[in-house]
Amino acid sequence: MSKVAPIHQRKADHIKINLERDVRSALTSGLENYRFVHEALPELDLARVDTTLKLFGKPLLSPILISSMTGGTNSAREINLRLAEAAQECGIAMGVGSQRAALEHPEQAKTFQVRKVAPDILLFANLGAVQFNHGYGVDECRRAVDMIEADALILHLNPLQEAVQDAGDTNFEGLAKKIEAVCKKMKTPVIAKEVGWGISERSAKLLADCGVAAIDVAGAGGTSWSQVEMHRAPDEFTRQLAATFAGWGIPTAESILNVKKAAPKMSIFASGGIKDGLDIAKSIALGATLGGMAGGFLKAAATSTDAALELMKLTKRQIEVTMFAAGAGALESLKDGRLERLKV
Repeated sequence: MSKVAPIHQRKADHIKINLERDVRSALTSGLENYRFVHEALPELDLARVDTTLKLFGKPLLSPILISSMTGGTNSAREINLRLAEAAQECGIAMGVGSQRAALEHPEQAKTFQVRKVAPDILLFANLGAVQFNHGYGVDECRRAVDMIEADALILHLNPLQEAVQDAGDTNFEGLAKKIEAVCKKMKTPVIAKEVGWGISERSAKLLADCGVAAIDVAGAGGTSWSQVEMHRAPDEFTRQLAATFAGWGIPTAESILNVKKAAPKMSIFASGGIKDGLDIAKSIALGATLGGMAGGFLKAAATSTDAALELMKLTKRQIEVTMFAAGAGALESLKDGRLERLKV
């Protein structure tokens, strides 16, 4: 039996592997199968294209989410602070990585705490839903939110990652009722999030019935956590097991449509293989509220705050130019039949 690495070591491994290895899914996001109808006469002033929105009572300057990534190590602290500082300047949303490490080791809390550099951003706390089968409940959820002064709580769902991870937490039985209980008792909104394999219609309906305020589809097409686990596998058996699932999952575009069909009023966050602002605009046209990116922001923040800020500004401008060229003066206008599916 291999010795299980402590949480902080696992988090450090995850950062290192994501920065240094190719951990992309064998699938694509599916967004490449769509294009906007170009308008040669958009009847718009680019300077007045409006990317603002309000979510959970907070204003955002652009529909960009820095997807949950990290925390629990000293290097993660620096990355989170850089991301948050840039998010504050750009007026966009941000999620932190799983805070279980800080609940179990309070000295790690500082690696997630970013409010001092980002007092105004829409900020999401994060815990693994599977922990509800290991003694966690609404108290831990409230502690995670209070720890970082968050506006909402993400409960991440990662069954495949846990199944291919050495000594992962694989008992996902009965979680729906426990998620429902948390949704009823929390004062802050609860967001359900996959981590890279997408959301089916069945799961979307189940989560909607639980009372979640939003679903982050985190579809296939971006980082594959089975590939990440393959690179940190302690033995050949575990490595081969993880490698099997490089092509597993529901692509992001399909996942957005699944949620839209199963729960038409649900707020949808699109992530998983989102490369740029054009992909975010496509996601919004399909029905999403926000578009989340992780890998690109992680690499930029590992360099500097300025590099992260530059990428965020570029992403925002890409959304604005997409809207301008598609004749959409506001985000809601993107949904007015301006996107077409390519004939395969």
